[in-house]
Amino acid sequence: MERVAERTERDRPSARFRWLLHIDLDQFQVSAERLRRTDLIDIAVIVGGDGDPSHGRQVVTCASYEARAAGVRAGLPMPAAKKKCPDAVFLPLDMDYYTQVSTRVMDVLREQGYPVEVWGFDEAYLGIDGGGIDASAGGRPHERTEIVALADRIRRAVSDATGLPCCLGVSDNKQRAKAAAGFAKAAVRSPDAAAEDRVFVLDDVNWAELMGPRPCRDLWSVGPKTAAKLADRGIDTVDRLQGVARDDLVEWFGPSQGNWLYVLCRGGGDDAIAVEPWIARSHSRSRTYPEDLTDREQVRAAATELAREVREQVMNEGRVPFRVGLTVRTSTFYTRTKMRKMAEPSTEFAAIGPVVDGLVDAFDLDRPVRLLAVRLELLDV
Repeated sequence: MERVAERTERDRPSARFRWLLHIDLDQFQVSAERLRRTDLIDIAVIVGGDGDPSHGRQVVTCASYEARAAGVRAGLPMPAAKKKCPDAVFLPLDMDYYTQVSTRVMDVLREQGYPVEVWGFDEAYLGIDGGGIDASAGGRPHERTEIVALADRIRRAVSDATGLPCCLGVSDNKQRAKAAAGFAKAAVRSPDAAAEDRVFVLDDVNWAELMGPRPCRDLWSVGPKTAAKLADRGIDTVDRLQGVARDDLVEWFGPSQGNWLYVLCRGGGDDAIAVEPWIARSHSRSRTYPEDLTDREQVRAAATELAREVREQVMNEGRVPFRVGLTVRTSTFYTRTKMRKMAEPSTEFAAIGPVVDGLVDAFDLDRPVRLLAVRLELLDV
């Protein structure tokens, strides 16, 4: 899969809200494909690469729940997905189409009249009751039952306008709202699920009951390394993490992560929504090659091609790059990135190309290369 843009939230004005809604579009690429092919409904569908499951260098991007029941997950090599689910329909990625579908969803969300912070093709946050006041609740903050009703109206608005199913997690911060959406997604997979199950509230009322017994890995932003480090100390659930003194967490993980873990396990988090559209700080193209690149000139040609593609995107947006990055992943999955500043900001390939060449020459290239990525960092608009 090619990554076409990198987003950042830095330097964006934000506002705090009493309620945060996390919108999660179910099995997004599969659902989008089912919009234009109704024969795909209720059968196993796998989306990834060029849609050919014999290509071992390509991985699954999205699998329908029917395929997931057979053990298929995002990131699984396509041949392995074919082995697990041989009767599935395999489809290629159609990024332009997914962009169009996602844009329509985000437009519907914005039409609801609340600030929207987009986090990707298939997820976003809405902020409700900024400053504690919202006219739709009679000039006061929404009560718990009212916010559930509002979230369900938003869910139905997305479904009616786009035909796409979504789940909404509701809470007082982003981290809990995202976890709440996870509970909603789990609920709707039940045979007895109803439409209203697509909205779930996770807050102080039910946090301890629902999250306390769960593994620390279930907390937003707790990765496998952090979870393993906690497990080595006998801390394998959220309840046990809550029992650890803040000073101990700071000693083990440093002041930033230690304090964050202390807050996170108690249900705390970020209650702000960026109130202006995001501006990309960089754009990139990456590609995994069907056969390893084994000499420097192959790498140079491939990196040049990627640079031309990402330059075209940058020019279409009227942006100007000032720094170039090259990422190389070898056949052993060792990944390195090098960055170089251009002599001066420019969209001319005569200025970009030599920097790409210099970056290629800066790598040892002592092992075959399976993936390359070229990134252009952009001047502020």
